[in-house]
Amino acid sequence: MASLLLTNIAQLNTVDADGTVLADAAVLIENGLIAWTGPAGQAPEAEETHDLGGRAVLPGWVDSHSHLIFGGDRADEFVARMAGQDYAAGGIAVTTSATRSLDDQQLASAVRARRTEALSMGTTWMETKTGYGLDVAEEARHARIARPLVEQLTFLGAHLVPAGWDAEQYTQTVARPMLDEVAGDVDFVDVFCERGAFTEEQARQVLQAATHRGIATKVHGNQLGPGPGVRLAVEFGSRSVDHVNYLDRQDVAALAGSWAHWEQATRTGRPGVVATCLPACDLSTRQPLAPGRDLLDAGAVIALASNCNPGTSYTSNMNFVVATAVLQMHLSLPEALEAATYGGALALGVQDHVGSIEVGKRADLHVLDAPSAAHLAYRPGMPLTYAVYQAGQRRV
Repeated sequence: MASLLLTNIAQLNTVDADGTVLADAAVLIENGLIAWTGPAGQAPEAEETHDLGGRAVLPGWVDSHSHLIFGGDRADEFVARMAGQDYAAGGIAVTTSATRSLDDQQLASAVRARRTEALSMGTTWMETKTGYGLDVAEEARHARIARPLVEQLTFLGAHLVPAGWDAEQYTQTVARPMLDEVAGDVDFVDVFCERGAFTEEQARQVLQAATHRGIATKVHGNQLGPGPGVRLAVEFGSRSVDHVNYLDRQDVAALAGSWAHWEQATRTGRPGVVATCLPACDLSTRQPLAPGRDLLDAGAVIALASNCNPGTSYTSNMNFVVATAVLQMHLSLPEALEAATYGGALALGVQDHVGSIEVGKRADLHVLDAPSAAHLAYRPGMPLTYAVYQAGQRRV
């Protein structure tokens, strides 16, 4: 692969440990990796040069929470919710039925199209989940189909107890035969620990089964009200606990405390539990926005993700997510950029490879059609993605 120099960058947001922002910068890419960053006037020679015309560059978005494996939509449910109906977990069953109706080719095409759509808006690394199969054969089928189409895959058989099942029996099915079938295809095991979904003890069974197999865990928690999700995530050393709308002081302290031995200056040691905030979902469900400001002030680490799914957040636009975090969650722009890039990488355990623009990392870059990253929140909703480089190749 030829060396490539990207130059005439008005603002380079590296999202490194020092929060470095360079004006009039350049980036050298070799073999798909970042080889050099610095002032454009000091840039080394390269076989190929692209002039970015005074635009801003930041790392590609790392979307650490999505549900792309589905058929149909739930627009009617959305309209009813906007008219005042409360959100409840039961709507997942509608999507389960629609997804089962798709054959392998149709389902793969749908996932591929959604992943491409996210890439077109700057998402260069993306996790997605199963969870609309809810029986052994379907969960295995979904995992097999999605595995080559996304960067990382999570098993969420514990998404909802299907109609006609005893909750304890279904939990045991998830933790044993269902996990047996998908284990070779997934990077994480997740559980929806919430009213209307899985209790604390049922969630613990699933997390224990994953831990026994050596598979990293995640938790959907504290979305619809106070609950044990944060406690479970900290107890099991999960990569993240996601949603986190309803936190008490003990929850915030526990998340911050999980990072007590993390050395921020050098980013070494064992990471704690990332609190993944999903503001697009919060808007759609009219839940209180996750307390990202309080979490950061307490010393916790947060990620921002899209939660792209047909029921509560049918968007993969991380530009919108970042703008919402700045405008509504009271995050500063640098905090929001870090949460949507390096924070997402931490939540997925890939922070050594993606999530910031640093020498040796994969050259995943998001070029904005604007002179600074501030325009993401300053001009919310505008189509600001100019170009996207993934592993050094221009994809958009």
